[in-house]
Amino acid sequence: MTSQVSSPAEQADGTDETVVGAQRKPVGAKDVRRLDRVIIRFAGDSGDGMQLTGDRFTSETASFGNDLSTLPNFPAEIRAPAGTLPGVSSFQLHFADHDILTPGDAPNVLVAMNPAALKANVGDLPRGAEIIVNTDEFTKRAMQKVGYDTSPLEDGSLDGYHLHPVPLTTLTVEALKEFDLSRKEAERSKNMFALGLLSWMYHRPTEGTEKFLKSKFAKKPDIAAANIAAYRAGWNFGETTEDFAVSYEVAPAATAFPPGTYRNISGNLALAYGLIASSRQADLPLFLGSYPITPASDILHELSRHKNFGVRTFQAEDEIAGIGAALGAAFGGSLAVTTTSGPGVALKSETIGLAVSLELPLLVVDIQRGGPSTGLPTKTEQADLLQAMYGRNGEAPVPVVAPRTPADCFDAALEAARIALTYRTPVFLLSDGYLANGSEPWRIPEVDELPDLAVRFAQGPNHTLDDGTEVFWPYKRDPHTLARPWAVPGTPGLEHRIGGIEKQDGTGNISYDPANHDFMVRTRQAKIDGIDVPDLEVDDPDGAKALVLGWGSTYGPITAAVRRIRKEGGRIAQAHLRHLNPFPPNLGAVLKSYDKVVIPEMNLGQLATLIRAKYLVDAASYNQVNGMPFKAEQLATVLKEAIDG
Repeated sequence: MTSQVSSPAEQADGTDETVVGAQRKPVGAKDVRRLDRVIIRFAGDSGDGMQLTGDRFTSETASFGNDLSTLPNFPAEIRAPAGTLPGVSSFQLHFADHDILTPGDAPNVLVAMNPAALKANVGDLPRGAEIIVNTDEFTKRAMQKVGYDTSPLEDGSLDGYHLHPVPLTTLTVEALKEFDLSRKEAERSKNMFALGLLSWMYHRPTEGTEKFLKSKFAKKPDIAAANIAAYRAGWNFGETTEDFAVSYEVAPAATAFPPGTYRNISGNLALAYGLIASSRQADLPLFLGSYPITPASDILHELSRHKNFGVRTFQAEDEIAGIGAALGAAFGGSLAVTTTSGPGVALKSETIGLAVSLELPLLVVDIQRGGPSTGLPTKTEQADLLQAMYGRNGEAPVPVVAPRTPADCFDAALEAARIALTYRTPVFLLSDGYLANGSEPWRIPEVDELPDLAVRFAQGPNHTLDDGTEVFWPYKRDPHTLARPWAVPGTPGLEHRIGGIEKQDGTGNISYDPANHDFMVRTRQAKIDGIDVPDLEVDDPDGAKALVLGWGSTYGPITAAVRRIRKEGGRIAQAHLRHLNPFPPNLGAVLKSYDKVVIPEMNLGQLATLIRAKYLVDAASYNQVNGMPFKAEQLATVLKEAIDG
């Protein structure tokens, strides 16, 4: 879904207030209350369609013009045990009439499809939040399965909330009785009934969802019609029932964005588009050699749809074969990519080292997840930084780039490609599950805004021997970038040796000479150290004494926390790293200009370790490894203590 925005950008203040006014409809109609922001969480069994429901609500919200941020949260199992706490799947959406940064700390509305969904999520709700529950699922057996001795709908435990008991299953089945469906088939549409109810409640557009359902079930028109009927029935229920006396309006975020055409986009989709754009800007075919792994598989799925852009995708039999094919494609003159997560990086490490030795451009996309080992496949973490930096045998330096938001994954992919192609090196692109699955509005760039990534391949001899003979030296370097020439196999006169054994400087012949090895190791390191990266930008409007430094997906929560502190009169500076190897050239000076430096990370302090070692700065580390992103209020509390301490 795309929407047009034509007004200038404006920063929001990051406050928590939601109600900004109320408006009465004509006599006889329901009240309409205007809000500036809302956080909704859909929760149910992993088979209840909560991700689809949330995605559709998000798409309609994007088309309406709100700013938004999402947090899908689902089990690792394909079909987790029904009605159990481990089987709960949820989708949280924060949307507003202003610029927002996170999916929100606490939902204003919870839609709970069963007792497990209620119990797993009610602890996150603030007092006064609205809870919509599917009462049909609150059977004695279902409640006992999750530890409810008495019904929470009747024992007073939910008195602090606005409870809306709705027999979603019964109402859905009743709405679909004219269709030739079994009860079980009809019950599957209860998520669409819930979506219709919430769409009425928040004045969301309906046309896009109905069009989506017709397309999704094009080969099963009866199922499409049934889902649309359930969706409309949910809308009509909200309109007619006395239990919902108020609906809500959240105006479009007309002042939150620069002019342009926008669409809702997830991090993995933005990254895939960024890779395609990189190949077009470089005028190179794009090759992806990959093995499916959560949460990176969506990139493989998306790129496989774009053969018309010269994209070739290869689903290999394992991680090692995937990167091996990608490195071969790089040797052959393609923009080569391999996608994975932490466990796959471990398997790819030898071939990454080979790419360092061969000095060929290769993008290694690591969508980080909770570890170690299989760990938490569907949860987020930032714990692969040191693995990306040092997880290879020998001295094998690799540049590291990290996006900060889902939409920023597009630009980060272009930047990683620039470095790989310019300096002839593998590059790590470190995203994570929070960015990969989360979404936000993205301004679709004009083609002339994209960087020129054009590559010049070697065409002939580049060195003259003492006897005057002109030859091709595969390791004769550009004096500015230290990059070696990129010679496409089959080019006459450019035959050269490749392999993992150390190369002789210039000629590329096998060399065991100690002095040569020392020179080559230092040269490869100097090439990475010399990569041109921009200075670190610091946001410090008030001359603060404390700096919060982040990287990757912590950008949203950190920025939201900083806004809260500044609104309350506190002074704090903020900086966020995109380039983690090499660091920006001014980073040392920035760090030394503040009395205190705080580094929040979703690991046990990996960036803090690097910062303390390189710059001898006593940076304070604040860490979280629970598989979930930071909350803004949580970080604001920590940063206030740093300012006051």
